[in-house]
Amino acid sequence: AGGRLEIGVEQQPGRLLLYWQDSAPGISDQQLTRIFERFYRAEGSRNRASGGSGLGLAICHNIVEAHNGKIRAEHSPLGGVRITVEFATPIKNKAP
Repeated sequence: AGGRLEIGVEQQPGRLLLYWQDSAPGISDQQLTRIFERFYRAEGSRNRASGGSGLGLAICHNIVEAHNGKIRAEHSPLGGVRITVEFATPIKNKAP
């Protein structure tokens, strides 16, 4: 409650970046290194009873890589976490 979420798109030479970043609370450096692991939950308050199995970002990682993209997590300037998805441009459709 009372937090902030920023969603953005940046087009740079040869790549397109999509990002989501939020305000505090953030996560530790150690948690950032594990955030895309299956079944890993960084927030101590998140448990199976309140929701979350630790699969969401692992699934995102697999989808982004399947489309030849990259995904990364870092500390947000807003105090929370920033997730960035990067795709090379131009994005080409594969023939069926």
